[in-house]
Amino acid sequence: PKYNVLFIVSDDLNCDLGAYGNKQIITPNIDKLAERGVLFGNAHNQYPWCGPSRASFMTGMYPDQTKIKKLRIYLRQAVPKVITMGQRFKQENYHSVRVGKIFHYHNPRDIGTAGHDDNYTWDQTVNPFGRDKIEEYKINTLRPKAYGGTLSWLAAEGTDKEQTDGIGATEAVEFLDRFAKSGEQFFLAYGLYRPHTPFVAPKKYFDLYETREMKIPKSSDQYLKTLPLAAAMSVREKKEQNNLDEDLAKTIKEAYYATTSFVDAQIGRVLDKLKATGLDKNTIVVFTSDHGYHLGEHGHWQKRTLFDNATRVPLIVAGPGINKNEKIMSAPVELVDIYPTLMELVGLSTPEFVSGKSFAPLLKDSNARVRKSALTELGVAMSNGVKVTGYSIKTERYRLTRWGVNGVLGT
Repeated sequence: PKYNVLFIVSDDLNCDLGAYGNKQIITPNIDKLAERGVLFGNAHNQYPWCGPSRASFMTGMYPDQTKIKKLRIYLRQAVPKVITMGQRFKQENYHSVRVGKIFHYHNPRDIGTAGHDDNYTWDQTVNPFGRDKIEEYKINTLRPKAYGGTLSWLAAEGTDKEQTDGIGATEAVEFLDRFAKSGEQFFLAYGLYRPHTPFVAPKKYFDLYETREMKIPKSSDQYLKTLPLAAAMSVREKKEQNNLDEDLAKTIKEAYYATTSFVDAQIGRVLDKLKATGLDKNTIVVFTSDHGYHLGEHGHWQKRTLFDNATRVPLIVAGPGINKNEKIMSAPVELVDIYPTLMELVGLSTPEFVSGKSFAPLLKDSNARVRKSALTELGVAMSNGVKVTGYSIKTERYRLTRWGVNGVLGT
């Protein structure tokens, strides 16, 4: 049989999920998906920043190949003739659909627009626009009128379906109804804008948590002296987010968790419809995030470091012929591997330029291995304006990070 693909991508979601062992977070739908498939505990992005990471996994190419290491770049500016994942499905008469954010958007600024999307990838697109965007003026923020690049949050009025991601879930559900009736083969990509800042979710999700129960890791300036200078710069990049008052930090972490639970609920709506239509029997589901996220670890908030907190991502794959309730915690895999993996699972050829390696063998045999390590890179601007690049590999047991050519600036 020819399989469909449901590709679910969250924005700025780390591995603080029930399925990954976090006892505090409430994510029943993602947890249920993990029971239906294979969870990877050592999956890593190739650049811990939205635009470069998304260009990378949608092409199966490393950032050193796409040359996309900034945010405001359209894919075809850098690699004009590339065949993206969705485009490859289009070539084989799949209906390729995007709902929400898959390629880069300035979030929340570009909500409701096409952002930096790639129109060669899709047959049809939907750009949801919800109450969270309309009521931005209500949002709490560390920097006035700054919501996307700094810590910001809001316990919102109204319902899930009024929020941008709730509207996106409704649209994805309608596409599934349509595909169930038409019998079309599809590649449906549902991209959520949360839990990316601002952390906005209806109040009921904030009510799931107690602010005082949030644990904030401790760090110090003394700790910074143990790191290569570029690494220290990366974890102190945003001045207004350094050395937060503990009560404020707990409020912000609660908001992130509340927004994660909201994201989980929207994913649940889409997965429930997939099952209700019977499409789950011939649809491969992939769930992941563009990168991880610090919540005070190493004294840092958000992304853009080469620590596990920023490079490690949730990755769950479920569907026909795939092992159930399997957790592969040590085998390293990369987001660029998703493209060739899906090609193998649906029986299509992978373009020669794709650098990722199919991890399809692991979906049936947890002892299989396709990589010895996972690679991530990051560019950091130093105090003198010079940009330094670090490369980091994560094996089954260790991480090795080098800054500068051959590690001349620290290892």
